[in-house]
Amino acid sequence: MTLAAFALLASPAAAGKARLTIRGAGFGHGVGMSQYGALGFAQHGKTYDEILAHYYTGTELGTTDPAKTVRVLIKSTGTATVSGASRAGSRNLDPSRTYQVRRHGSTQLDLLSSAGKRISTFSAPLQVAGADGVVTLGGAGAYRGVMEFRPDTFGGVNAINAVSLEDYVAGVVSRESPSSWPAEALKAQAVAARTYAITTSKAGAGFDQYADVRSQVYGGVAAETASTNAAVQATRGQVVTHGGEPVVTFFFSTSGGRTENVENTNVGAGPQPHLKSVADPYDDVSPKHRWKPTRLTLAQAGAKLSGLVKGRFKGIQVIKRGKSPRIVAADVVGSAGRTRVDGATLRARLGLLDTWAYFTAIATRKAKPSPTGGTTPPAGAAGPRPHAVVAGSVVPARTGAEVQIQLRDGSDWRTVASTVVRRGGGYRAAVARPGTYRVVFSGDAGPSIRVP
Repeated sequence: MTLAAFALLASPAAAGKARLTIRGAGFGHGVGMSQYGALGFAQHGKTYDEILAHYYTGTELGTTDPAKTVRVLIKSTGTATVSGASRAGSRNLDPSRTYQVRRHGSTQLDLLSSAGKRISTFSAPLQVAGADGVVTLGGAGAYRGVMEFRPDTFGGVNAINAVSLEDYVAGVVSRESPSSWPAEALKAQAVAARTYAITTSKAGAGFDQYADVRSQVYGGVAAETASTNAAVQATRGQVVTHGGEPVVTFFFSTSGGRTENVENTNVGAGPQPHLKSVADPYDDVSPKHRWKPTRLTLAQAGAKLSGLVKGRFKGIQVIKRGKSPRIVAADVVGSAGRTRVDGATLRARLGLLDTWAYFTAIATRKAKPSPTGGTTPPAGAAGPRPHAVVAGSVVPARTGAEVQIQLRDGSDWRTVASTVVRRGGGYRAAVARPGTYRVVFSGDAGPSIRVP
C-alpha cells in the first residue's frame, strides 16, 4: 500500500511561506454501523436486519430481556433537585413539591425540602420514584424508572437513572438518529443501541452508562418521538449476536465510503470478527462524506501539536493506514526528532472530523535565477532572462510530478509556468515579471508570495 505522507519543510520566515492542506472524509471513529450509511441503505430498500448484517460481519439477531435495568449517570452535582416524586426510599413524598438531595458523609444522603430543611437521612443509594413512573431531575429533564442518588468521589451527588432497557433505548434513538429518517434506519439504530447497552458498562460508582457520547446519547422522556418509539417497539428485545452471544455494536455518523477494522482505531483493544472493514456504498448522503479542505500555516499546525514536537515543527509522516484510508500510526516530525502518534491523537489535536485524512504541504519562496540554469523557463519566454525564480518544496509528491506556477491576474489566477518535483520534494521555476505567485499541486494551492 502506498503510504501517504507530508513533511512540511520550513524556510526562514523572510524567505517564504508554507501551507498545510488537509483533506479527508467521514465523521467519527469509523467502526461498526455508519448511521448515514444505514440511512442510505434504508432509502435503497434494505430492511433493518439486512443493514445490521452488513455492518456487523457474520452476525444475526437474537433476543434479550427487555425489562433488564440499565443505570445511566445523568449528572454529578453538589445538590440535586427533584420534582414529581412520590417516594424517596420508604418515605412517601408530595409529587406537587420540589425536594433536594445532598451528600451526608461518605455513605449517606440527606433529603431536604425546597427551602433546604432536612426531612430525612438515608443510606446510599437513595431511590426516588415518581407517581406516574416519571421523575424530573432539575437541570436535566424527566426520566422513566427511578432516580438513584449516590455520593460521588468529589464531595457531591451522582444522579443515576435506573430504567428498563426498552425505556432506555426509547430515550436514545432520536438522540442518535433523526426521528424523520426512514423506519428501517431507526429500527437498525434501536437494535444497535439496545445491544450496545447490554454489552458495555462503565462499571464503578453504581452506573453502567453515561448519558452522552462517552456511551450513547440519552435524553429520557424528552427524547421520545412517535417514529422512534415505534422503531423500539417493533424490535423489542432484539440484539445483534455473533456465535449466539450479544456483541458490542459500535456505531458512528459517517464512514466516508468504508468502515474500519476495530483494531486499527482507539475504540477497541484487538480484532473482533464482527467489527471488520466493509464498503459503505450509500454513505454519500452525509454532508460529511467528504470534508471541505482545512488549511493551516506552519505556525498554526505546530501550535496545535504542541508537546508532540521535538525541536522545530517540520511536519507529519503517515506510517500506517488501516483497511480504509484511516490513519493507524504517524510521526510528528521535528528538527530534533520524531514522535509516534496514532490517528486519534492527530484527529483530536488538529480538530479533524475523522482519521481518514491526507496532508499536503507546499512551501514557496522567492529565489535568484541560477547562473547555470536549473529552472524551467516561464511559458512563452524562452529567450528573455528570467526576472526571478519561485522555489520551494511539495511533499508528498513523487519525483517528476508536475506543479503549476500561477500568477494573480486581477481576481483570478493564471498558470504561467510549470516544472517538476525533484528528489526530496523540491522545485524551482523561473518567472518572467514581478507579481503575486502561488504553486498548485494536485489541486491544492500553496501560499501566495510577492515577487518584486
